[in-house]
This record gives sequence, structure tokens and C-alpha cells, in this order.
Amino acid sequence: MNGKKILFVSSELVPYLPENEVSLMSYEAPRMVNSKGGQIRIFMPRYGNINERRHQLHEVIRLSGMNLVINDMDMPLIIKVASIPKERIQVYFIDNEEYFKRKATFTDENGELFPDNDERAIFFAKGVVETVKKLNWAPDIIHVHGWMAFLLPMYLRKVYADEPLFADSKIVTSIYGVGFDGHLNKDLGKKIAFDKVGDDNLSGLDNPTYNNLLKVAVDHSDAVILAAEDIPDDLTEYVANLKKPVLPYVPLQEFEEAYANFYNTEVLN
Repeated sequence: MNGKKILFVSSELVPYLPENEVSLMSYEAPRMVNSKGGQIRIFMPRYGNINERRHQLHEVIRLSGMNLVINDMDMPLIIKVASIPKERIQVYFIDNEEYFKRKATFTDENGELFPDNDERAIFFAKGVVETVKKLNWAPDIIHVHGWMAFLLPMYLRKVYADEPLFADSKIVTSIYGVGFDGHLNKDLGKKIAFDKVGDDNLSGLDNPTYNNLLKVAVDHSDAVILAAEDIPDDLTEYVANLKKPVLPYVPLQEFEEAYANFYNTEVLN
């Protein structure tokens, strides 16, 4: 991995959110690449339940201040950064008062999905791309973790297809066993269409369930990692039929060599 640039984009990340399979691997994979001489950037949303003082988040003025158009509305983009001290890893946080101020991640106090989770996911995807453009940092691999990041592959391949910074980037999506019940706002497809994404890319979002979002992500990815043991059969069958490189599940204690080999021999080849 020496010298390779890998952009990690995740819904969740320890130590900023509680540990689960997504947040843990979103930390372990960058740590591994960093330890092997790779260059990394990590992006996640700045949810309101992240303690900014404890984790020493601070705004990066030169990266903030842009407005992103979401469903024909201007939404200010705020970028904050923090460091994971023991690993010397810097994390970039995508923030917006309207979407991420509330003191929760995905659901309200009754466990119901926030009705604007669809717009939050669009904002997150566009915010990551626009910030990486400002950093002028061309990643060799873009590795997506967690459903809040599932729209990023499609945005990169369709909305930002002519962006030279990502012309040679390979996209990897990890599939986990945890998702969400129910569906996002049924107007998600219409809101994405506002960004001039063709209807042929939106058919799977007529019913924006977790599985359908995931299928859109892997459709626009170059490779897939099965990051959990308990992935539903319909998803594993769907991925197998795509004829793309797939890394089968490996336990955490064995992942480092497996991921590094997969990046080098399957994704970057």
C-alpha cells in the first residue's frame, strides 16, 4: 500500500460513535493502510451526538463556506476536522445545521428514521466530493462504508463523471449485516434526478430500502467487500451476478493481509 491514496467514506466511525461492525471496520481499514505506508483521508457526517469538545473538532474555514444545492435549495457546507490521537489519523466531518445538528444519527427517540435522511445522504455524498476537490487530492481507491455513504458511487460515476480528479479512482463498497428497516423518503429518486442523473440509474430507488440503496452503490462500484458473516442471500447473489471482484468475508483478526491484497491485486489492477 506504500504511496497509494485511499479515501474512506463512512456513515460511522469509532471513536466518534459507538462501536459496531461498520464503525469499527471504518477505523481499522484506514489504520491498516496508514501503517503500511498508504496515504488516507476519512470522511463522515458530523452528527449532533458527536461531542465536539471531547474530540477536539474544529472548523476548517478554507474548506467551508460553499453552498450545495439539494432539491433546489441552497444548503451551506461546513467542514470540520479532528485527529484520532494514537493513530495520528485525521478525520474530515461533513456538517450542516439543518441536517446534522440534531442529537442523533439516523433515527428519532422512537426509533423512526428521520424523514430527511434521503437529503442528508445526498448532501453527504456531494459534500465529500466537493471537499476532496478543494483538497486537490486524487484518490487511487474510494472505499465506501455504511448506508449514509451509499449514494457516493453513483454521484461519482454520473454527476462527477467528467471530474479529472477522480478519473482513475476505483470505487469499493463494503457490505455489512446492519442496515435499516423501512425506507427513505419516496421522493429520493426525484431529488437525485435534480442533479441530472438519468432515469436508468434511478429505477432501483423507486422504493429506497436499505437493500435497494446498497444495490445502487455496488452497481456503480468497481469492487465489493463482504464485511460481515450475516449478509442476506439475495444481496450475496446480486453481488455474485455483477461479475466484479468480490472479497469474501474475513474475520477482523485476519483482515489486514486480505484487504491489502484485494486492494493491490483486484481493485488496482
